[in-house]
Amino acid sequence: MDTLASYQATIKAVLSEQAQYQPSHGTIEPMLLFDDTNSQYQLLFTGWDRTGRVHGTAVHIRLHNGKIWIEHDGTEEGVATALVAAGIPKDAIVLAWMPERDRAHTEFAVA
Repeated sequence: MDTLASYQATIKAVLSEQAQYQPSHGTIEPMLLFDDTNSQYQLLFTGWDRTGRVHGTAVHIRLHNGKIWIEHDGTEEGVATALVAAGIPKDAIVLAWMPERDRAHTEFAVA
């Protein structure tokens, strides 16, 4: 399996696992959006809780310049940790939500 296909499969597996965690209150549904053509992957939550409507992105990942760019991460543990545990090297992961000047102080790729 080539690197792109391997990354795509790993991202899908990690997001599918994250989608199994249900909020403790409300009727909130996880929604997985996988777009292999444009290399975009999202985990959304939608529904209702005690305070009203819930609709938002929990995780947004894209493949860009041969690396996995985490554009948004609203998980408690951090999706980068799950990707590393699934076998993705840290130097192939970019914490894109973080300013570039701060990325150099992490164990992950700057860009």
